[in-house]
Amino acid sequence: MSPLTRVGIVGAGNVAARHADVLSGFSDVTIAGIADTDLAKAEALASRHGSPAYGSHADLLSAGRLDAVYVCVPPFAHGNPELDVLSSDLPLFVEKPLSLDLRTAETIAAETDRRSLPSAVGHHWRYLDLVDRATELLAGRPVRLAIGHWLDKVPPVGWWLRRDLSGGQVVEQAVHVLDLARVLVGEVTMVHAVAAGDAPDGEVDRASTAVLRFAGGAAGMLATSCLLTRKHRAGLEVCADGIALELTETHLLVDGERMIEDDGRAKTRVDREFIDAVQGKDADVRATYREALRTHRLALALAESAAEGRPVTLDG
Repeated sequence: MSPLTRVGIVGAGNVAARHADVLSGFSDVTIAGIADTDLAKAEALASRHGSPAYGSHADLLSAGRLDAVYVCVPPFAHGNPELDVLSSDLPLFVEKPLSLDLRTAETIAAETDRRSLPSAVGHHWRYLDLVDRATELLAGRPVRLAIGHWLDKVPPVGWWLRRDLSGGQVVEQAVHVLDLARVLVGEVTMVHAVAAGDAPDGEVDRASTAVLRFAGGAAGMLATSCLLTRKHRAGLEVCADGIALELTETHLLVDGERMIEDDGRAKTRVDREFIDAVQGKDADVRATYREALRTHRLALALAESAAEGRPVTLDG
């Protein structure tokens, strides 16, 4: 029998707990330790998986005997955990968003490349079986219009409303829609975002909209809001010659008539493929850190455009 892959997790919030549950369901993986600056939270999650708890990622790494590390921390906490994991020559899985700023993410990407270590980012929408179906339906028909939405509530975490801690709704939430747009439509060369303009100082915009120009000639739009009491809509609509598709995390609507349900296994697939890569197997890692950096750069461009009131161009 092959030895178990020993995974450490940095962060003990809801997303970290989801990954821990998935990983614990793999017969070839064990949770070797969980770290959080709130030790009580680390202990609570670790107790569910029979793992030791640590009060810092440094303590987790110092304990040794790890094969890979998941970094599932709030946006403002990215940077040192990833670089310390890479300094330990360990494969790295990072939950989005990658960071609050571009320089931090670029530094991590460069170090990941330099060490040639397996990496992945939690863009699990890429693993929806609906994305494969949409790609098949769009074959030979370039998308000419893309309309994205993330109309939702304020998440129940204290840091989310502060722009300097979360980066804003586009960076923290709607980045999933932007990543899906890159998969189905292509790279974006220009964005122009406008915020509602009534947010208190230092807080995230409560609503925004943006136009996007894609390298292939398609036009796009993204609308976001956190004014609601529940998630109303989050997904991407695309139009190509003779076909309209609407994709969400749960379904694909074809031409407003045919509904196809997702199989619900995307959040398992994203972890399984990363573990396979760590184990040296053939793996379908669809969002390496370097690839996810392109989506992160796009989200930050939208935030910059909204803040400065001007279009922002990107390399296509």
